[in-house]
Amino acid sequence: MTALLQPLRQIIPFFNPNVLEWSAEARLLRWLTLLWLGIGLVVLFSASYPVADAEFGDGLYYFKRQILWAFLGLIGFSVLVRTPLRYVTSLAQWGYLLLVGVLLIVLIPGVGTTVNGATRWLAIGSLPLQPSELIKPLLVLQCATVFSNWSRLRWPTRLFWLGVFTLTVGGILLQPNLSTAALCGLAIWLIALTAGLPWLQMLATAGGGMVLALISIGSQDYQRRRIMSFLDPWADPMHDGYQLIQSLLAVGSGGLWGTGFGLSQQKLFYLPIQYTDFIFAVFAEEFGLVGSFLLLLLLLTYATFGLVVALKSPQAVQQLTAVGVTVFLVGQSLINIGVATGALPTTGLPLPLFSYGGSSLIASLILAGLLVRVAREGNEAEVVSLQARRQARNRGSRRSLPPPQPLP
Repeated sequence: MTALLQPLRQIIPFFNPNVLEWSAEARLLRWLTLLWLGIGLVVLFSASYPVADAEFGDGLYYFKRQILWAFLGLIGFSVLVRTPLRYVTSLAQWGYLLLVGVLLIVLIPGVGTTVNGATRWLAIGSLPLQPSELIKPLLVLQCATVFSNWSRLRWPTRLFWLGVFTLTVGGILLQPNLSTAALCGLAIWLIALTAGLPWLQMLATAGGGMVLALISIGSQDYQRRRIMSFLDPWADPMHDGYQLIQSLLAVGSGGLWGTGFGLSQQKLFYLPIQYTDFIFAVFAEEFGLVGSFLLLLLLLTYATFGLVVALKSPQAVQQLTAVGVTVFLVGQSLINIGVATGALPTTGLPLPLFSYGGSSLIASLILAGLLVRVAREGNEAEVVSLQARRQARNRGSRRSLPPPQPLP
């Protein structure tokens, strides 16, 4: 029976017996990830219950599905933290190219699923998948692999991967999904910058990205309206400014300590998409300024450990992977919070490990698994069990004794 339970204990993060052998950074990041996920599930339960009860007659409809996605994501998380990064990176490029193809297939009329004017999903039976979310971990791995070997690559290879990265961002932009495209472009740029690519090339790329964003805003009417509603949401409080106004009302209603868990008023059919893009507004209303500050502290702690892991990693590919993961998890969280509080224009970015959605949740847990794996590999040489340390000390003391003298 014990032999049968051992593999199961390896895949469930809460019961993995080998965690005590990990480095301190890896253990802390693991617990921070599980804490983040646990808080997210609790908040999703509260945010989604009224609308799920009204739409499906089951208040747990969204919560139960999120639990299932979390279970699948935790399996991927556990597999990744136990798999050497060199094996993962060797397979990542093929998975990445496959998902780029799927990303483009979604754009074919009649193939992708369109919701609110955006074609971002591919339905496999009754299962909706969002390639632009699932591609994020593979994008990080492939960028880390390419840019860590940049000086050794020939120009045809460099141009090929730069073209694929551009195709990825362009494909997401055509959905249209400016916010995710901008985040992916920013992650690619920061990984390349960390890798030490020439400043002139980096500045030219940044300028090109800004021009592309301006062209997208100029050609997409809904993006222009979002910018205008961000600047003055009360100019059209019943239409374009409605989401932001209701979000601000929710955040402001929380006060210092919040209204209490489950007692948000704005989630009761006032605040739109309260269990996805604006879930932070529900959190801020129920847990107040103190709860919001603690959540930001959690994100700051996660980002700090992510950067510590990057600095301590001995290999460039590990450093760049840690940077990319931190950008996607913490950077995306800060953008989502900025949108909910009116500090940034409205976007469609979910709050990682909080917002409802299987593709986003699985991708976020896989990203977290990559970061924990990098933390393990970056400190493996420093982690020595107490028993091994005592044995080494005993061997050293024996070697320090003077050799026996011959008898006279």
